[in-house]
Amino acid sequence: MVLERIAVQAPLFLLVFTRIYVFLRVAPMTSSTSIPGIARTALCFLVSLMVFPSIVTAGYPVPDNALLFVLLLIGEGLIGVITALFLTIMFSVFQVGGQFFSLQMGFGASQVFDPLAQVEIPLMGQFLNVIAMMIFVFSAGFQKIFLYGIQGSFAAMRAVDLAGAQRDLFPLILGGLAGLFEQALILAFPILGTLFLLQITMGLFGKAAPQMNLLMLGFPAAIGVAFLVLFLTLPFLVRSFEVIIDASFMQMGIFYGTMIGGTP
Repeated sequence: MVLERIAVQAPLFLLVFTRIYVFLRVAPMTSSTSIPGIARTALCFLVSLMVFPSIVTAGYPVPDNALLFVLLLIGEGLIGVITALFLTIMFSVFQVGGQFFSLQMGFGASQVFDPLAQVEIPLMGQFLNVIAMMIFVFSAGFQKIFLYGIQGSFAAMRAVDLAGAQRDLFPLILGGLAGLFEQALILAFPILGTLFLLQITMGLFGKAAPQMNLLMLGFPAAIGVAFLVLFLTLPFLVRSFEVIIDASFMQMGIFYGTMIGGTP
């Protein structure tokens, strides 16, 4: 029955598939190159089959004009990119938070390859990112991706809603980017502040005892103190990670409300 409906309304199914494919192709974790392309495409096709009946029931007018249909395809792809942007900002918070204190603790020159972003990032940024991914999986993050990021987006907006929400869209994205640095600084502040106090202490020791080799003592002390503070504050950081993840999906809800002209 569903396959017959897809055959009859193939253009509408293509619009649905485009948004889901672009979203999963851009969103963190699902965009990893370690996932085979055929597996990602099969997942997109399966999810499209699952959400397609509800979209048909709700109604989605498809134009007969080829140019308008291509514009709709582009709009659906843009909705997928913008929705995935909120998840990308969420994971960037943890990477930037690790970068803030990676240099001060002596790991500034150590770079590791991030398979999700396809770039090299500092070691501590990748460490916090791995913890965030683990918490994301344990806190039903993938279920939220499909419920809020996919099903919720189709229930809230269509591609034609992009044209009327440009004035509200850019402040929302800029606010998300500003929140990225704010949350990253909050995560890094316990370790960053402790290392700052350590540097002041080492400077006072250097004034009191100039014969001390601060270069030999400073690096091990900074690394040891940073790991000690990280170990002591890790339970609180885990809770902060959960709050940031929930806030990211809440930001998605605000985005949907803005797009449909409702109250965020």
